[in-house]
Amino acid sequence: MKLDLISLKRAIGSMEKALQITEGKFIQQDISTDEIELLKAGVIQNFEITYELCWKFMKRWIESNVSAEVVDGVPRKELFRLAAENRLITDVDEWMEYHRARNISSHIYDHKISDEVYQISQKFSGAASQLLKNLEMRND
Repeated sequence: MKLDLISLKRAIGSMEKALQITEGKFIQQDISTDEIELLKAGVIQNFEITYELCWKFMKRWIESNVSAEVVDGVPRKELFRLAAENRLITDVDEWMEYHRARNISSHIYDHKISDEVYQISQKFSGAASQLLKNLEMRND
């Protein structure tokens, strides 16, 4: 079954745009701390949405192309291992880092955690784009 990847494409595009705008603003000298935090929050929100869609599309692809039983109720690490076995992703540990960042992003109470999730979001953008490319190539 062919997957409709439009929502994933849009989410990745929105995240890339948020990162681009944020990086451009950070270069400016006259940006306030409040503006910086607001921009980071926007990137983090885009990261959360995109991450959720990524793992759900991995699961859908495996259900459709391997077996629904194989992914039913599996922990995230096992899902990522299956995705790597099927060449949707290359690095299970990297995706576990994104999973950890997603989990702590819902508990951002200080700037240190916010900065950490923001940094991981920058790295995640490329991994999400690669996943989309792999899904597009293997979307029957």
